[in-house]
Order: sequence, then C-alpha cells, then structure tokens
Amino acid sequence: YTLDNNVLTTEQRQFYEDNGYLVIRKLVSDEDIERFRKEFLRICKREVDLPGAMIMKNEALRSQYGQSENVVNKVQDFQEDEELFRYCTLPEVLRYVECFTGPNIMAMHTMLINKLPDSDKQTFLHPMHQDLHYFPFRPATRIVCAWTAMERADQNNGCLVVQPGTHKEPLKPHGYPNREGKTNKLFHGLLDEDEKAPRVHVVMEKGDTVFFHPLLIHGSGINKTAGFRKSISCHFASSECYYIDVKNTTQEHLEKELVEMVHKKYNTTSVELR
Repeated sequence: YTLDNNVLTTEQRQFYEDNGYLVIRKLVSDEDIERFRKEFLRICKREVDLPGAMIMKNEALRSQYGQSENVVNKVQDFQEDEELFRYCTLPEVLRYVECFTGPNIMAMHTMLINKLPDSDKQTFLHPMHQDLHYFPFRPATRIVCAWTAMERADQNNGCLVVQPGTHKEPLKPHGYPNREGKTNKLFHGLLDEDEKAPRVHVVMEKGDTVFFHPLLIHGSGINKTAGFRKSISCHFASSECYYIDVKNTTQEHLEKELVEMVHKKYNTTSVELR
C-alpha cells in the first residue's frame, strides 16, 4: 500500500500497511489554514463565483443566518478556486502523497467541510463508508486522501471515525442509511455495517493531516458543540490509474443518481461517470 521513497519511517509505513491510515502532525501551517478559512468565508458570502463547485447548504438555516458560514456545510470540487486549490499543491502535502501514488500525481476530488452544529436529527452525520464507492477508477492502492483539520477535531465536534485494517477488504455495497431524519444527497453509507468492528476516533489538532486509503471504512459523527468543525481535503491518484465501467457493479446505482442530477441541472441526457 506504500511506496519506498525515504519519506515515511519504517514505523509509519508499517502503520499504514496495517491500518490503512496515517496521521502526520502539524503538517499544514496556521498561516495557510487561515488563508483557506478566509476564502471559505468569502465563498459563503458569495463574494466569489466558483464555476464547477457544488456548495452544499442547510436551506433550513438560511432565513435565520442569510449567506454565512452558519449555513454552508460543504464546498465540493473547488479546483477552480485558486486560493483553495493551493492546498492540493502544497509541497509538504505532496511529499507524503507521493508515498502512496508515486511521482505522477493527479488531484481528483476536493472538499472543504464545515461541520455545522447538529441536533437530534443528525443531519450532518456521515455514515460509515468507503470513498472508492465514489470513484470509477483503479487501482485503489494508488489512490489516497489527504484530510487536514482546520481546527481541533474530536468526539465532541464530530471527528473522523475509522475502522483500522478495513482497507484490505473489497468495496462493499453502499446506499442511503435507513434511519430517521433527513439524509443528505449522495451521503451514501455501507448497507451492511459491522457494528462490532473496532473503531478509532481520530483526534486531530489544527494542521494535523491524515492520509487514508479509499477502501478504509470511515465516517464522522455529529457536531455537538456550538462551533464549527472545518477540514480541507483532496483525493489524489496516480496518473497511471485508469477508468472503469461501473455497469453491473455496486457503483452502478450511484452513476444513475448522478446522471439524474446532471440531467436536472444542465438538461443533458448523456453523461459518463468520470
């Protein structure tokens, strides 16, 4: 699961091989995080036009808060935003990414998550899932997520929860969880979750960065605090990865859902998932 390039220590390599994730402390500077935060606030206030991005909001809060960070819970696909995309080019991040993808690196998917304070409805809980479910390319071993905490993340504000070692398992069927409360569009989770599997809450400080495998089963809880829990992330892949046809796989229904969404938004009929 790792490549030999003298960046990771033997212990770090072994930890990732065994567990499917690795935390590097204080990797991203406070100064960079502050810049990302400011840009996020500008996006919330609609001071920035962001082509291609999906800005996910809790519409129920808009009448109360207007256009602000109290409403936006995710900015997805921010590659056209020069300031946020800097995250994907930070040498200190790419130095580690290369340990998993090799030297020819592509940024595939970007997100800035702003986990809002949550209620009993658990609106912003992300059920346990494997990221590979969303990716129609392989091999999985040459894909990695870099996820940086923009402030302290712990059990109170909904830190990442991982099931160590599950990166060695195959891609499992995903769908919408069967529970009360509204589920966010495309927030798929495992259909058959092993409730007894050991879990680790990945407690992180501002600037800490976790690298994890796309088959690692993970999710995040609800934010029980009055503040926000921000993180910025990018999935990277080797440019030698190749696209697959998801027909007759567990990913086929996701493609159908995306085609419907694109059809509604852009009134186009023919879409390929890539």
